[in-house]
Amino acid sequence: MTVDVSNSPNLILTCDVDFFDLATEELFAAAADAEIVATVDDGVMAIYVPNGFVDLAERWRKAPPIFVRHICPVNVIAPLRASRDDLYAIRDAAKPLADVLDPDLPFSVQTRIFGELPYKPFDINQIVSEAMQQMSAAPLDVKLPQQILSVVVIPALETHQAARTTHHVLLGLSLTPLNISDWAGGMRRFAREDGQVSRAEFKLLEALEIFKLDLPRNGVALDLGASPGGWTRVLRQHGQYVTAIDPGDLDPRVASDKNVRHKRMTAEDYLRYEPDTFDVIVNDMRMDSRDSARLMVAYANQLYPKGLAIMTLKLPEQKRKPAIEHSLSILQKGYEIIGVRQLFHNRSEITVAMRKR
Repeated sequence: MTVDVSNSPNLILTCDVDFFDLATEELFAAAADAEIVATVDDGVMAIYVPNGFVDLAERWRKAPPIFVRHICPVNVIAPLRASRDDLYAIRDAAKPLADVLDPDLPFSVQTRIFGELPYKPFDINQIVSEAMQQMSAAPLDVKLPQQILSVVVIPALETHQAARTTHHVLLGLSLTPLNISDWAGGMRRFAREDGQVSRAEFKLLEALEIFKLDLPRNGVALDLGASPGGWTRVLRQHGQYVTAIDPGDLDPRVASDKNVRHKRMTAEDYLRYEPDTFDVIVNDMRMDSRDSARLMVAYANQLYPKGLAIMTLKLPEQKRKPAIEHSLSILQKGYEIIGVRQLFHNRSEITVAMRKR
């Protein structure tokens, strides 16, 4: 049995819980008449927007939000009873969506479960994927899907309570670009590699992917505040010759790389001594966002024309929005801003990608 979704949530929105206020501000700026139907979990909300999922998704596809990480539609709601039989109920609830699944485009099923239940996302993905393939002949591609069937299992919605219903499954089908992120909930995870220096590497990897940035072949890159060398290592993996600026030590595995030049000085000192010119400048320093922005503008002169810059802006606990606006206004003096996002691997910071004007 499915439930009529009129006046019910028609999308799921996900953000970092610490930026809940700024994410909801983005929501209401884009859809003033939106309604938060339920808070599913920290940073996960069931939303009703009168104009529907596609209208809002198209707005954000053209101008991505900073703090909303992921959205997915809700086309079907069905009750569950917290037993293994739920798998068949979810499969049956998904079957009507096979009629609108494009058979010429690869798809994947992405599942999130909130609450303790006797099955895992993999179990749902498997049974639903098999049913969709049989009914639509669409090819399954979990790595590069062009359409996504989102499955979200949540505690029962109060407005849809029924006898023995403990949970609901919310299902929706969308083209991948409309979800903001290709990953369920925007949770982009990278496998830990042998030789990895720091968790910070994931921030740069995610930035390169999310902003669709290609580093120049055999380029020269500058890593400001490089220690212990995580971002330098990622730049080397992408074929860059790196100058690493930091008075502290680099990890021996990075320091021993003959294509890494370590300058034991601060970024401010290096700028005073007529530094080289670079294709790429990155900056993940722990510095007030406005001071860091000013430093990056000063370094814009050390970029080749159309050179690329990637940085994190560390945000204060209070008055974060004014700090962001001020920092971006400073950066615009030297750069064209490509994108600004609070990435999955960010913490109390945002990542900015730019090109030299």
